[in-house]
Amino acid sequence: MADDSLPAVDFIDRRGLILDSERKSVTNINPKGFFIRHPPAPQELNEDLTPESKLFQTIHMGAAVVDTGRWKLIVDGLVERPFSTNLDQLRKMPSETVTSFHECYGSPINPPTKNVWRIGNVKWTGVPLHYLLSIARPDLERGLFVWSDGLDSGEFAGVSAERYQKDLPIKKALSCEVLVAYEMNGQPLTKERGGPVRLVVPGWIGTNSTKWLCRLSVQATRSKGPFTTIFYNELDPTDSEGVRKRPVWSVEPNSMIVRPRPDDVIVGLGYIEGWGRAWGADEIVRVEVSLDGDSWDEAIVSPRKQFEWQLFSFQVEVHRTGRHHIRARATDKSGAQQPLTGRRNHVPTVQIWVQSNVP
Repeated sequence: MADDSLPAVDFIDRRGLILDSERKSVTNINPKGFFIRHPPAPQELNEDLTPESKLFQTIHMGAAVVDTGRWKLIVDGLVERPFSTNLDQLRKMPSETVTSFHECYGSPINPPTKNVWRIGNVKWTGVPLHYLLSIARPDLERGLFVWSDGLDSGEFAGVSAERYQKDLPIKKALSCEVLVAYEMNGQPLTKERGGPVRLVVPGWIGTNSTKWLCRLSVQATRSKGPFTTIFYNELDPTDSEGVRKRPVWSVEPNSMIVRPRPDDVIVGLGYIEGWGRAWGADEIVRVEVSLDGDSWDEAIVSPRKQFEWQLFSFQVEVHRTGRHHIRARATDKSGAQQPLTGRRNHVPTVQIWVQSNVP
């Protein structure tokens, strides 16, 4: 990027940098402590774009109350040109809008064996992270990670932290979809959504999308904070010895059945139509549906344009009355497939009842 094309930012003299000056925009943490708002059941998530009222909320240590007039974002670390930007400057930079699924991992203190379907599909608007990094000129030989700091602080699961801090491998940080976002679904980010500015990492679990963002720092190693060392690491299912751990980063194939609803009563034998959603870090290329554990038949899957969840539709043929179970299984373009049981992304099952149409 040529110097004459630089946006209006405030370049930093490292010698005069006041430590944690960006954190002075916080006026309060309110409410304090952990908070979760669960999403509605899958059968109620029937809009293509999930409205605020139906999108889950997860706040680890409390919501930061931010003075937007004092807010600034610092970009530093292993970079040639560290700088800071305020909200007005950020909004004048080139922006992008990305539609992406947004998924919560679930509890980081429990084994990941339950599919919680904390999922939504939203439209984010903001400045691409790679654009901000291009201004700073990172050292790509030494700078292997980008740390992201939030303005929240407090305690989570008995562990105190002066800040919420995550990290991204530099390759993901430089990908075109990662945003420093200030809008969700066309509206400014609220406090509960991490406003005024948050990181958004499409294709990755929501814990990586740091809320109340205030600093991006290029570093040689992973962050040593509790949200990368104590929380959000899991046993790697590909490790035959069951010892190796991996960070909770990219989303594995997942799906949910929206129709029919659980315990729907359907009158008459024959074909039953249904539909659902599938998503993952990679595009879902196949969804299969099974009735009562019999053979798997392919559903029709809509292609993915950005990182949005994908619609699939299906038919199953019912030959007897009574109780039945429908299951769906997604496979992504790399060949990764939903497990049947025992994982946070195991296949969904919906129970239905079929009655005879003969009086």
